[in-house]
Amino acid sequence: MANTFKTAFLLTALTLLLMAIGRAFGGQNGMVIALGIAVVTNFIAYFFSDKIALATYRAQPVTREQLPRAYGAVERITQKIGLPMPKMYVIPSDSPNAFATGRNPKHASVAVTQGILNLLTDEELEGVLAHELGHVGNRDILISSIAATIAGAITMLASMARWGMIFGGFGGSRDDRRGGGIGALLMLFLAPLAASLIQLAVSRSREYQADATGAHYTGNPYALASALAKLDAYSRRVPMMATPSTAHLFIIQPFLGMNFGSLFSTHPPIAKRIERLTGRPAEFTQ
Repeated sequence: MANTFKTAFLLTALTLLLMAIGRAFGGQNGMVIALGIAVVTNFIAYFFSDKIALATYRAQPVTREQLPRAYGAVERITQKIGLPMPKMYVIPSDSPNAFATGRNPKHASVAVTQGILNLLTDEELEGVLAHELGHVGNRDILISSIAATIAGAITMLASMARWGMIFGGFGGSRDDRRGGGIGALLMLFLAPLAASLIQLAVSRSREYQADATGAHYTGNPYALASALAKLDAYSRRVPMMATPSTAHLFIIQPFLGMNFGSLFSTHPPIAKRIERLTGRPAEFTQ
């Protein structure tokens, strides 16, 4: 119930923020346009976000025979906890990482990179896959996808509004636009920032929850902690290049070509995640 409330709150906040941008730049007409964008992007996110994410990283579907270690681990966990078996994919990348996507447990997919298969032991790999199934069981994969899509729409609308201001607005009445210049300028810069922070905050909180859920599924939090330490160290040497709209899906934060500190991190620090799993400080700092 708490997770459902958080989901509803996030979607409401992002949709209202999207509508506020439309109102600031285009009056009532702009607000209606923004609401339409929110509806369309939610529809796309609900039905196609998993396919978009998988295609973005050239993930290829695999069978049990092609990926016995990962497939077997996921089968054991799903049978134990009563989740449907997700579709399995491999991403052709040497950087070690993994993510889950899909609109619900019946339509879930789990993707792992070739790098993670080469790096981790069986127990560590099982811990990572349990983490991803934790996202599935906690219903994180849908909200993460929708949050990313709406946040992207907010940024896109703010960019459109920038050009709208240059060329005279979105067609709202003179009364709608009069006196709103300062507010519109603030909205132009603050709205994408607010959308990103909401999305990132949700992503960080759900990573902690998925860590705990995954450790509960396997009964071995130390295996996941060991995997996180390895993934963090190796991914620094061979970074995973990702898009801002999908970075939050991965178990380890991928490389976005920029670093603004923890405020803009899609994931909590690895050291804190390990400390929560094992109950003692990690042997390294991030």
